[in-house]
Amino acid sequence: MPRVRCPKCNNIEGILKAGIVRYRQRYYCKKCDYHFIITIVKNKNNQQSKWNEKQTSLKDIAQVAGLSITTVSRALNNRPDISIQTRNIIRELASTMNYQPNIVAQSLVKRVTHTLGVIIPSLETTIFSTMLSGIHEIAAKAGYKVIICVSNEKHETEIANLQALMNNMIDGLLICHTNQTSSFEHLRSHIGKRIPIVQFYRVALDLPVPQILADDIHGAQQVTEYLIKKGCRKIAILLGSKSLSISQKRLEGYKIALQKNNIKIDNKLLCHIDFSLEMVVEAIEKWLKLTPKIDAIISISDKSAVQIIRYLKKKKINVPDQIKVFGFGNEFVGEFIAPSLSTFDTNTKLVGEEAAKLIIEELITDVQILEPKIVAGKIIIRDSA
Repeated sequence: MPRVRCPKCNNIEGILKAGIVRYRQRYYCKKCDYHFIITIVKNKNNQQSKWNEKQTSLKDIAQVAGLSITTVSRALNNRPDISIQTRNIIRELASTMNYQPNIVAQSLVKRVTHTLGVIIPSLETTIFSTMLSGIHEIAAKAGYKVIICVSNEKHETEIANLQALMNNMIDGLLICHTNQTSSFEHLRSHIGKRIPIVQFYRVALDLPVPQILADDIHGAQQVTEYLIKKGCRKIAILLGSKSLSISQKRLEGYKIALQKNNIKIDNKLLCHIDFSLEMVVEAIEKWLKLTPKIDAIISISDKSAVQIIRYLKKKKINVPDQIKVFGFGNEFVGEFIAPSLSTFDTNTKLVGEEAAKLIIEELITDVQILEPKIVAGKIIIRDSA
């Protein structure tokens, strides 16, 4: 039994337990024939002066209660092999001594932190912030915290973020790749290990990892068919990295619509860029020199679609009369530019919610669902088209 000191004679030898009084352990000192209960002295602010100087440990509680650390731990965890009376005593004592469980220590033992790591390319565009909102909402309901890392559309930063999160104690990882990401070896090396991974929105299609996707093929097909119905025949499309799903799938939907309407696919109208303003301008200038002239531009990014409208206006080209412009994502900035941006709403908050649900379900059931889940979206027509 941990040593208990007699408050009368300061003796620590021959201290015996002498029953329970009002849920507190009573002791008897054989040396001075004295019964006592250990109390916590409070200061003038009604705070426990003995314990407020440092964090109370299980050892502290065990010493005061005259029990083993194991018994105290089992009582606080409500283990049935500890009597209800003892559990009540320990819980009251823990409350009195302001005991706070050591979450880090518990996590090391249980290997569970109830924390999700999220890697997002940027917070400058609302599509990613709304995804984060969806992730956080579902995670909070399930009792999970969220650690967010922003890659700022840089592949090297994404790699560093991934390593940082994997080296810290997270239960699961959610990742949306940067526009620059063309190699996924940094992610592949972690697949199948202790921490489950879910890709969302921008994903690598060839990785055996659960995926949440926007309705990229159908969305691009709808947009392209709408422009064709408006009389457009030379429709340029601005795409991101060839390795990312949104580029592959949206290009696929674009081609389906052209083929369906017997319009020849012209590779000169396809452009893969990193969505920097310089590359957007370079693509537009290249397309403006083509003959016959282009009559529409689709950008798989609303941010770049807004830049396209601004640059065309600067070049005195009327939107939508001369060139129609369509975006993807339904970012709020599209409503405020003149002319307002037509777009495909990818329902990004729901993408985030579904990604969080998928990884939490895997954490609970230990079942991995590799069939990609597609979140439906809708076309929004505004002035630019």
